[in-house]
Amino acid sequence: MPKYSIVVPLHDEQENVTDLYDRLKAVMEVSGETFELVFVDDGSRDRTFTLLREIAAIDSRVTVVRLRRNFGQTSALAAGFDHTRGEYTIAMDGDLQHDPADIPLFLEKIAEGYDIVSGWRKVRIDNLWMRRIPSRCANWLMAKLSGVDIHDFGTTFKAYRRSILEQVPLYGELHRFIPALASAYGASICEVPIRNVMRDKGASHYGISRTFRVFFDLITIRFLLRYLSRPLHFFGSLGMLSIFSGGGIALWLMLDKLFNHSDTMAQHGPLMIFAAVLLLAGLNMLAVGLLGEMQVRHYHEPTRRAPYFVDRVLRAQSSEEHTVSE
Repeated sequence: MPKYSIVVPLHDEQENVTDLYDRLKAVMEVSGETFELVFVDDGSRDRTFTLLREIAAIDSRVTVVRLRRNFGQTSALAAGFDHTRGEYTIAMDGDLQHDPADIPLFLEKIAEGYDIVSGWRKVRIDNLWMRRIPSRCANWLMAKLSGVDIHDFGTTFKAYRRSILEQVPLYGELHRFIPALASAYGASICEVPIRNVMRDKGASHYGISRTFRVFFDLITIRFLLRYLSRPLHFFGSLGMLSIFSGGGIALWLMLDKLFNHSDTMAQHGPLMIFAAVLLLAGLNMLAVGLLGEMQVRHYHEPTRRAPYFVDRVLRAQSSEEHTVSE
């Protein structure tokens, strides 16, 4: 069994596949450790899978996982993690903006006993206004909200102990939050500076929309850390607050009607409607919370349903293509 698994999700990266493989292989062979390379083709429409298949045919240390369509980075990483065999997993992007030469930095920290080693793009070369400033603000807020003191939540370049990954289900955009979620299990986390390299070949898959999504991620991480397994506590609290507020207003209107014989509809019509809305909204929040509890227990926990569908898995040692259906 290999000690290290390198997981790389790829989407339309035919220009970088061969160079990436050569550089990863060279770095890991120099380290002297046993390893495997797990490449995940996330629904590429170019020759990415063809090149990966050729690589897997000549190197038994290479596993290729092909997804049926483009599921996104988190699902591609989940597929890669599910097909690893190593004690430690190193995840990185496939566009060579993550330099394979930085991998020894991760191996050194892993040897010191850390559960998660996170890359830190200390010197960034991205656009100042569109990427660097929003990213710095988002990372600062994430660190404060999660209590995990790292500078770069957004980078994929991280190393994980296998037992940690088995505790964190991946779906949506959760790959950015693995350190924060793993901290709830007592994982030890550290950071290493990595180089931020310009893409030489191919087109970037990240745009301005991803920058705006980080602000929704901030809400997500706070909710996941505190209410992932108990959504009723979040929605129920809001619901009860709304119900008590609406009930208090309704009680005051009723007492005013009984003791002062006031014309409630004429004098307090809008207030009465507002109280009714608060009561209905509160009941709706409670219902949402209960549905959330049911979803947590019946979807993610018991079934552990994978957020992806595999088309085939290639391993050179088996010299076969296996068609997988789920």
